[in-house]
Formats: sequence, C-alpha cells, structure tokens
Amino acid sequence: MGGVTEPVSDEVLLARAYLSRVSDPGSVPVWGYVRSVGPVAAARAIAHGHVPDEVRRATASRRDDADPYADLEAAERHGIRLVTPETDEWPHFAFAALERTGIDRLKRYQAGDRKRAEAGEPMPPLALWVRGTAELASVGVRSVGMVGSRSATRYGERISAELSYGLAQREVVVVSGGAYGIDAAAHRGALAADGPTVLVSAGGLDRPYPPGNTNLFERVAESGLLVSESPAGCAPQRHRFLSRNRLIAALGTGTVVVEAGQRSGAANTAKHCRTLQRPLMAVPGPVDSAMSIGCHNLIRAESNPAILVTCLDDVLAVVGGSSDVPQISAGQLPSTDGLREVLDRLDPSARRVFDGLFARRFARPDEIAVRSGTSALEVIRALPTLDLARLIETGDAGYRIAARLRKA
Repeated sequence: MGGVTEPVSDEVLLARAYLSRVSDPGSVPVWGYVRSVGPVAAARAIAHGHVPDEVRRATASRRDDADPYADLEAAERHGIRLVTPETDEWPHFAFAALERTGIDRLKRYQAGDRKRAEAGEPMPPLALWVRGTAELASVGVRSVGMVGSRSATRYGERISAELSYGLAQREVVVVSGGAYGIDAAAHRGALAADGPTVLVSAGGLDRPYPPGNTNLFERVAESGLLVSESPAGCAPQRHRFLSRNRLIAALGTGTVVVEAGQRSGAANTAKHCRTLQRPLMAVPGPVDSAMSIGCHNLIRAESNPAILVTCLDDVLAVVGGSSDVPQISAGQLPSTDGLREVLDRLDPSARRVFDGLFARRFARPDEIAVRSGTSALEVIRALPTLDLARLIETGDAGYRIAARLRKA
C-alpha cells in the first residue's frame, strides 16, 4: 500500500486545512454548513463572519488566528499530509456509517435538538491529517478496533497483544488510539507480526501523546498510519479524546473492548460502535477485576449486548477471516462463469447478503437485511468480504452491486 492521493486543488486543500483548525471535531452546525455550501465557500464565509449564528459561535474562538498556509507548511515539515473527502485516499467505505449518522444528527439539530452529546457527536470529519506509508482508503474493509483501559493489567495487555498479533498475521488492520495499556499493546502486537496498524490520535501528529509512546508513534508511521483530525500544534484536550473514539469505531469493521472500568474511554468507543451499528465485542476477565467491569457490563447488556470474545477465531468470525476470497482486478468485468465461481466461493451468509443488494440503488444494512432475510449483524459481517471480492460499491446512502457487474 502506498500513501498517494489523487490531486486536489490548492483552494480546496487550504479550505479544508482552515476548517480543521477553526472547528472542533464533530461540530454539527459546521459540518452541516460545509455540506450545504462546499468547503471553499464555507471557509471564506467563516473567515468573514458571514455565516449562521450557530456556525459563528462554533468557530469564533479560532477564526481570526487560523493560518492554513502555516498549518500545511508545518505538516510538510513533519511528513504529514492532509487527506480530504475530495481525494481517493479518503476512507469512504469506513465512513459510510458516519455519513448516515451525521445526516440523521443534522436533521435532529435543525429540528431543534441542540444539546451536544457528551460522548461526542457521530459526525464525519471535515479532513484528516495523516502520516505514514499505508493508504487510508483501504482501512475499514477488514479491520478491528482494539481498545481498553490505560491502567491495564498484565492479563489485558497480553490478550490485546495476542489478538492483535493474530489479526495482523491475517492482514486485518488493527486500529487503536496510541494510549498506554491496551492501546499500546494492540499496536505492538500488530507491529510484531509485521502487520498493518492505524493509530488515531486526539492531538496534532507533531506532538505524540502520551509522550512516553513517542517511539511507538514512530514505529507505526514506518509501516502503518498515524491519523488525527487536528492540525500540528493542537493539544489533545479531553473532548478531542471523546470525539476521536468515533473514528476508531468507524475505521474498524468491528471493535474489541479488552479491558474497561465502569466508566472509561473504551466504554465511550463502545457507545459509538452501537450508534454506527458496528459489531461490538468484549473480552471477559476475572470476576473480581475492576478493569473488567466495563466488559462484563457490555456482554450482559439487555439490549444489543457485546459479543463475547475468548480467542482470535471469535473475532475473525465477526469481521471476516477468510483469505481465500478471490479478488477481481479493478476494471475487470468477469464472464458469467467467472462471476458464478466468485459467488460460489462465498459463504452462504455472504451470498444471501449479495442477493439482497440492489443493482443500481444504494441501500443501508438494515434494508439489505430485510431483502436478504438475514440480520443486520450478518450484513455488516459480510460487507468486507464482498468488498474484498470487488462485488460491491459504497456511497453516502449505503451499498449496491458494483457497476461493472451490472448489465448495461
């Protein structure tokens, strides 16, 4: 994988850089305004204060001091690139769920629901600052978020490292937050297997946090990706951690909570998983361990409980672990016999999901589930496999059969 993006105009790049500086991550009114008028017009209007009151209030504190030229120059000095929704490196597949929840939240906001969610709003990012050699667009196809306590026990760190090592060996991307404890063990487990890992930071990528994990950040950048919504120089404030967690949930095909206290950042990530309708898994621990209370609560929840995980196979069963799915090269139109062979090699559940897709109209997982006679969870599990086989394409409204498979 290479970190190469399609060319994007300087005007758009500067606008997105400016917007990422003046707006807090997950701002509902700012995202809605940018979606309505476009990034260039939005940046120009915000800079002059000619915007709706709620957008003005959300951007007033940084509007006059933001300097996108300086931010892009600082990024270049640190080997950081700005990835925007206008480039091919944008993770459209992973962020399809965020687009859906973002649109739904914007509608409620416009209808009068202005109370900001303490856990962070489920909105797509305006842009992402990225450092590393991997390609962001492919993250989310087969990936696992691995989260847990910073004050992890030796048991938790061992489980996190072992699961991540096994996932990375099978080319499943491990996504985590770079913190002490479970996060660091997850990244190190993936690195030990020479596998891909993505570290989503709450602050600017020029200032690794926590500082004690600086070497870990550097190792991840060498073979994987460092990702942040914040430009260089931004401190990792508390609300940025909560907002960051929605990106971990979105970039993972599913998320595993290894250890978590009663109230924790991992529990916050779990909440985002449920909002995004992403599979949520949890590792049980000793019944008397304070670091496993959160996991046990997730597993025994009356509504939408987490899937209990005791080994690597449990995780692969959720996110898809088969490496023998035939891949069709881009632009190749298979013959009828070739397509039939691809479909025959899918597991029965994935085949049913494929049969439930529309040829031309996009559909969300819940609609696909109804059409295919499966559960929404089975649909979510099958989508990465179908994408790897190049049988589907994604859009803001969901998923449909790939264009090259449709009859003219």
